[in-house]
Amino acid sequence: MKKAIVGKKLGMTQIFLPDGRLVPVTVIQAGPCTVVQKKTIEKDGYEAIQLGFDKVPENRVAKLVNKPDAGHFKKAGVAPMRKLREFRLDDCASYEIGQEIKADIFEAGESVDITGITKGRGYTGAIYRWNQHTGPMAHGSKYHRGVGSMSANSDPSRVFKNKHMPGHYGVERVTIQNLSIVQVDAERSLLLVHGAVPGPKEGLLLIRNTCKA
Repeated sequence: MKKAIVGKKLGMTQIFLPDGRLVPVTVIQAGPCTVVQKKTIEKDGYEAIQLGFDKVPENRVAKLVNKPDAGHFKKAGVAPMRKLREFRLDDCASYEIGQEIKADIFEAGESVDITGITKGRGYTGAIYRWNQHTGPMAHGSKYHRGVGSMSANSDPSRVFKNKHMPGHYGVERVTIQNLSIVQVDAERSLLLVHGAVPGPKEGLLLIRNTCKA
């Protein structure tokens, strides 16, 4: 992994490409992020950098930042952040604590992998959760949206593991690969990415170089 940044989803819109095509894009506020900590092989057993995102207002620091986190930020000499995320990059040694990373590390046309937490949908049935087919919709069937056959009767007399059943749906970590960056607005720290990304508006996103390039 060569470069990465933390951002949040602002919403979706559509724009025209130079060739006249109208494409849907997700607007992401990417950074600015601050390097809060560097992990080294000698001390931690691996190399990585820790990025802070979404600066906490000064008048809210006492309310939102606990003492251990406050000491962590004070040691690094940076302002407290709401979010901390760690990335294992190829050239971690080239980064310095306090360095700011902005959206302009990416360019239009690049492909990225974006990770987020999907929307929570609560307790749902097998049809909505697993895209199962409904039962017969005639009045006489009396079985329309059920889970269907559970297992054999006398042998094995149990329900197999991983059977698709009703349950909690959503709030899962999902990565969508090979999304193309359509436009970069460095002044406003915005990335316009072709297509949809996981999560609700204001949801936290991790943007990295694609691993399939």
